[in-house]
Amino acid sequence: MSSPWSAAMRIGPNASRLLIERAHEEFVRGNDHDARVGDIRGVVRESWMRSREGLVGVDALPPLALSTEELERLRTEHPLAATIEMIRTLLIPGDAADSGVIVAVGDAAGRLLWVEGDRDLRTLTGDMGFVPGADWSERAVGTAAPGTALALDRSVQIRGAEHFNRLVQPWSCTAAPVHDPETRRLLGVIDVTGGDPAASAQAQLLVDATARAVEGELLLARMKQRAESSPRRVPRAPDVATRVDATLRVLGRDRALLEVLADGRTTVTEISTRHAELLLCLVTHREGVSAEHLAELVYGDATSTTTLRAEIVRLRKILGSVAPSLVPESRPYRLPQALETDAHQVLSLIDRGAHRVALAAYRGEVLPDSDAPGVEEFRQSVREILREAIMTEAGLDVLLAFAETAAGAEDAEVLRLCLSLLPARSPKRAGLVARIERLDTAI
Repeated sequence: MSSPWSAAMRIGPNASRLLIERAHEEFVRGNDHDARVGDIRGVVRESWMRSREGLVGVDALPPLALSTEELERLRTEHPLAATIEMIRTLLIPGDAADSGVIVAVGDAAGRLLWVEGDRDLRTLTGDMGFVPGADWSERAVGTAAPGTALALDRSVQIRGAEHFNRLVQPWSCTAAPVHDPETRRLLGVIDVTGGDPAASAQAQLLVDATARAVEGELLLARMKQRAESSPRRVPRAPDVATRVDATLRVLGRDRALLEVLADGRTTVTEISTRHAELLLCLVTHREGVSAEHLAELVYGDATSTTTLRAEIVRLRKILGSVAPSLVPESRPYRLPQALETDAHQVLSLIDRGAHRVALAAYRGEVLPDSDAPGVEEFRQSVREILREAIMTEAGLDVLLAFAETAAGAEDAEVLRLCLSLLPARSPKRAGLVARIERLDTAI
């Protein structure tokens, strides 16, 4: 089946990209009265104003708003989950990997839940953080079709340089909100991103029609469910439990930070290196671990169980006052609730193809001064996964950024790969050659 986007391949933007880029630069500088700013479409100019007033960075990467567990939970529970196959069928018929566009579905807060479509484009857009779990609301990334459509509660097209964030300006997109068919409550957003065809008139018709089809499908499913339900059946009220989100920050830190969000309030507690080692080893062994194995992971000695138990008692006392739901259980030792770490967030970003965002989130090695065997193994694993992903999948700009970090600065193989990918006349080549020669001489 041919792609619905093929007929629009010759349709370009309505205004000169260069003029829009210059208008954007003047607007960012505060020159609102520049004639070129006045020529920008009203919907875009007003979104730029909201973005600037919200202090959105023009080069900022979108934040990862959902952990892996939260993303999977929302993908299961979200009302649009039942319509994903319909969205795929309507917007990406045929081979999705070669469709020429990316289709994303987000929730009402602008957090992307599904990002599918062209394989090569997903690799490129992943570098700007267009991945599942990322926040693409206007308050996070500024003017972009998903967030602006949610802000205005109507379909929107944003073309190239009209994006507030410079990282997004190579792309064009069309998005439409989706509502509850009965209450009209905003449920989420459907977005198509790609080249110029993704913001064509045909694209808007397709995305709008898909949003309406989804709302119709939701209504039909609801009516069918009511018809099948017994009038005498009284649904049991769901159990309501207080949800606690916790993150352990261990990248580039010897004393970790434990951030706990409960009842809308975040508390931050500094954790000693030993307690951070214990928590990290429990996180990486979520199924549970014996006292002997945990002692070996932390102390390098399986017989140090007495010392381990004493330290666990101290850790339980600390957690009991700041995060009771994280107090470790025994036999085997395990955490009763999932605990996210910033290192696992980096791994999740890599898995989603967001290499640039992953690199920005990698603030240093895992507990760099720890010599606990379990920590050393995890530290090396994170380092190697990040390096391998950037060297094999990321674009040149991300690779060059990696070469400037502590993890890549002394890596001759990384530097040589950068050199091989740079254009022959690039001014960056001389500096790379000098760094490589220095490393070779040191050897």
